[in-house]
Formats: sequence, C-alpha cells, structure tokens
Amino acid sequence: MSEETSLPIETTCLDVQELTNQKADFVLLDCREQNEFDLVRIDGSTLIPMSEIQDRLSELEPHRQRHIVVHCHHGGRSMRVTQWLRQQGFPKVQNMAGGIHAWAQDIDPSMPTY
Repeated sequence: MSEETSLPIETTCLDVQELTNQKADFVLLDCREQNEFDLVRIDGSTLIPMSEIQDRLSELEPHRQRHIVVHCHHGGRSMRVTQWLRQQGFPKVQNMAGGIHAWAQDIDPSMPTY
C-alpha cells in the first residue's frame, strides 16, 4: 500500500469482522460519547468521542500509519471523523458504514440497539 491512501473511505461491518477474525493489525475507533459506549460496545474498540478528537489527537499519533476503522451509532459522525483524520495526514482511515447499529443487525444480534 502506498503512502497515499488507497483504501476506500468506507468499509462494511462484515469486512471489519473479517479483520478481527484474522487478528489484523488495525485500530477500531469508537467516536460515540461515553454514555453510548457504556450502553453497548464492540469488543476491542477504543473510545475517543468526536467531541474530544481534536484535543486527543496525540493519542492516535502512534497509530498514524496503521489501519484505523472509525465507527459511531449509524455512520454519520464516524464519516466526519474519518474525513478529518485523513485531512490530518492519517492515510489509512476508514468509516464503518452503518455504525454499531449495523454491527448489531449483521454481526451480533445479541447486542442492544438504541
């Protein structure tokens, strides 16, 4: 993969599940708020709320060249975070289309939805 991003801006829940199953080297970034994260989360995800991302960018700095998949509730906030991170020079960031709601529907129906 080149230094410029060659990843599509969006990925699917099924693709993210496959990355997890393969124990791929990637960061699953949850950009919802703490109360949403406390309600339901995807195992292994890291919470940095969209409202705090600018102030907490240094936490992602060690992962600048890694694959980062961002998710939220339905995919709107995470798309904004994905685009912003790409603008900050993170070349391998993708949005998980449909967010944790799609994950609950397609991957883990036992998860609560809200």
